[in-house]
Amino acid sequence: MPSKYRAESQTCAKTFQLKPAEIKRRFFLVDAENKNLGRLAVEIAKILMGKRSVSYTQNQSMGDNVIVLNADKVFWTGKNKGLKRKYRRHSGYPGGLKETSLSQMFSQKPEELFYTVVKGMLPKNKLRDPRLKRLKVYSGKAHPHQGQEKELIKIETLPGV
Repeated sequence: MPSKYRAESQTCAKTFQLKPAEIKRRFFLVDAENKNLGRLAVEIAKILMGKRSVSYTQNQSMGDNVIVLNADKVFWTGKNKGLKRKYRRHSGYPGGLKETSLSQMFSQKPEELFYTVVKGMLPKNKLRDPRLKRLKVYSGKAHPHQGQEKELIKIETLPGV
């Protein structure tokens, strides 16, 4: 019995899905010198997720690669935030809980702090680890990715910062 609301010959529009082979990943170079840690991490998470691309799809890992330089020269606001904010990890053994403050982690391992902050900005699903693998963080200006064609991003020009 034909539907009275639409003709039988009419077809529905299909949702566009980009195939994994059609995804083209670019390399972005971000200089973190004198940038706010949290605001920079939000923009890097958007690039890793692919939200800046026209064909963004939530259920696909279609973001770009990000290289962050000068990770040891970022800052954060708040006079006591460096002491109050704690990062916890557990070894899996009884009594194996370790706590590190923000300023302590920043002075010892600024690259790992950057990974932790960006990891917190990404959605908690199966795509988080593949997205984080495309993030490379270095303390100085030197990096081993000289062969890739990179686009330098100025974070001030991105919307929302």
